[in-house]
Amino acid sequence: MKTLVRTLLAATLLSASLAQAVEVAGIDFVPHTQVDNGTLSLNGAGLRTRLTFKVYAMGLYLRSPSTSSADILQDGGEKRIRIVMIRDLDGKQFADAMLDGLKRNHDDETLAALKPSIDAPLAAVQDSGDAKAGTEVILDRLASGATRLLINGQPQGSDIADPAFYPALLRIWLGERPADSGLKASLLQPAQ
Repeated sequence: MKTLVRTLLAATLLSASLAQAVEVAGIDFVPHTQVDNGTLSLNGAGLRTRLTFKVYAMGLYLRSPSTSSADILQDGGEKRIRIVMIRDLDGKQFADAMLDGLKRNHDDETLAALKPSIDAPLAAVQDSGDAKAGTEVILDRLASGATRLLINGQPQGSDIADPAFYPALLRIWLGERPADSGLKASLLQPAQ
């Protein structure tokens, strides 16, 4: 019996040590999180840089690990993007960067179809004021396919019902022309 207890204790300690938070530029990304009723695991986390400046740390949470951006974009299940600002930006700068990322990865026709879904969250980000270092932006894909935006834990506006919107957002970082190719590689490298 003592051997069984020791074995179970050792297995518990080993699994706890494997499920450690990942740190990116001083920001911790927990190994698991909840979206709706689903448990998501950290797929990868990395740093967005612009020129030589650290802009934000980002983590991507999925239902199951994946190294394929195409598979992630096609998966209709729950997901989470967690962004923590490292550098002070105003809301307009962050919204403009998101819009630029959408434009880089979508043709005009697709952008026009997505416009009603794009306008509300970009306005919410812009209207949020300064995105100071430490500001947390969460973009959740819910089980319904809707997208929810939270800034520092507070929902911003209504959920966006269009199921095509979340994959469009993901293309900012995982598309053919990502905002930062090093960040894309980090997001597609499942956390250990």
